[in-house]
Amino acid sequence: MGGQHGYFGLWLDYDFGRGHSRARPRCTTYGSPQLSGDKDFTVDTVEVWGVGLPPEEKEHFPPLCFRPHRAMGNAESAVVHKRLVRFRPHERPVIEGAFDRLQSASSSCSSASSGNIPAGKVLLLEALKVTMGKMVSDMMIRRVFEGMCSVDPGVSLPPGGGVSREQLVIFLADTLRGTAEERAPVVMAMAHGTKGTASPDQIRGFLEDLIAAVVQILTHRGRLRGWRPDRMGDGDQGVKLLAEQLSSELKPSAQNTCDVACLEDWLFRVSGVATFLELLIGEGLEVGLTSCPSPILLPQCRDAPWSELRCLLDLPLLMFLSPQLPAGYRAHWRLLFSTNIHGESFTRLVGNCKSGGPTVLLVKDTKGYIFGGFVSHSWEIKPQFQGDSRCFLFSVFPSMRIFTSTGYNQHYVYLNQGQQTMPNGLGMGGQHGYFGLWLDYDFGRGHSRARPRCTTYGSPQLSGDEDFAVDTVEVWGVGLPPEEQEQDESKRSILDVDPEVQAIMEMTGKTLYSQGLREPDDDEG
Repeated sequence: MGGQHGYFGLWLDYDFGRGHSRARPRCTTYGSPQLSGDKDFTVDTVEVWGVGLPPEEKEHFPPLCFRPHRAMGNAESAVVHKRLVRFRPHERPVIEGAFDRLQSASSSCSSASSGNIPAGKVLLLEALKVTMGKMVSDMMIRRVFEGMCSVDPGVSLPPGGGVSREQLVIFLADTLRGTAEERAPVVMAMAHGTKGTASPDQIRGFLEDLIAAVVQILTHRGRLRGWRPDRMGDGDQGVKLLAEQLSSELKPSAQNTCDVACLEDWLFRVSGVATFLELLIGEGLEVGLTSCPSPILLPQCRDAPWSELRCLLDLPLLMFLSPQLPAGYRAHWRLLFSTNIHGESFTRLVGNCKSGGPTVLLVKDTKGYIFGGFVSHSWEIKPQFQGDSRCFLFSVFPSMRIFTSTGYNQHYVYLNQGQQTMPNGLGMGGQHGYFGLWLDYDFGRGHSRARPRCTTYGSPQLSGDEDFAVDTVEVWGVGLPPEEQEQDESKRSILDVDPEVQAIMEMTGKTLYSQGLREPDDDEG
């Protein structure tokens, strides 16, 4: 922006991460001085925000010309107007129509309504049970209802209780498109908080019901993406462990209570809670928004031998681990090794995982502790440490935690076999003889000698005993297999090798005759 080629007022290079602001003494276009710390700078963060309505919506629905649903009447509050404009024009009828749809679904219950509650003007708990009852527990439905009832719509409410149309609209807007500040009071009500405070135990109870509901919805909707809960670990235990992990991020007061400000801070930092809430409300109340499809919480499982496998993973654990991986490694998981299928052999373990791309390793010891690590690259046998700062260790049982690089050293991963003078086995973090996680070449033994903390990852002792006996080992490849990754990259046209040269040719008016020679992608019609 501004200046001329090679001397822009602001320049971001195609080779992302570099830029310049060569504007001394002033940019000829804008009159700006040098904007960056150095003339040629390294990028830390880039953000781009669209302002105003998207172009395709402008001509159909100008801002501030919103026409509310007639059923809300002239007394509709400014709060409702403010919430509705967050949705695209074609989505607003879905939000406004949710009240009538829920009432219609529960029409069989309306005849049993108490006479002091105005029929058709409020939603009762029974209406939510009709819609959500097949997917989530009665306790979670009651929590949702209490969250709705807690909303202040800015207008008078019908007498006798129940949820008004305005309350439902605001509740949907806050849970599906709200900020942490708007969601915090709703979560407080759903956690059965009293007098504006809730205990960490109450929040944990809410989280257990929420996570269990998410698992039930994924199962009911057939969105398990190839995973088989009946052949996986203890899902109920996983729900409790994930709820404990999420609630451990709370920062309660000295009196061990959480007020709305505490919940707001927590929701802002721990994005997973809002994601689970969006899925619960969007799917549970069948509010489909085209611009905001239901979040994908599980990676795709590829070709797991479920008839033979009994894996350590469970659905809540997958929901915990998958977001911790680098973005390119979350899509597909494939089993590379399991002692249940391949036996207790270190040679077989290395053979199956070597050159297999990034992996997630899980270990269960004979005392029931479950832990593991993420290796960001293909395994290589060599007497030196390998890997990078994307690697991490984690614990699953008795608590779910992630332990990332401390930066103290680069002892991320060690793998050796058949050496006389160097240790033979697989290690992560620490140093020889004192690894954060070690599996010995003599399969069946390992250690986690990390007291007080592993120098590489900051992890404590992960196993039940410092020197442990192995019960189960599993390794899952994550992301595309290396051979598929290479094929994917090889599909790139020669026209894409140097887009900067292509752009310069277009600017100078050169005709790109080779554009017509581009081979179509496989997924093009």
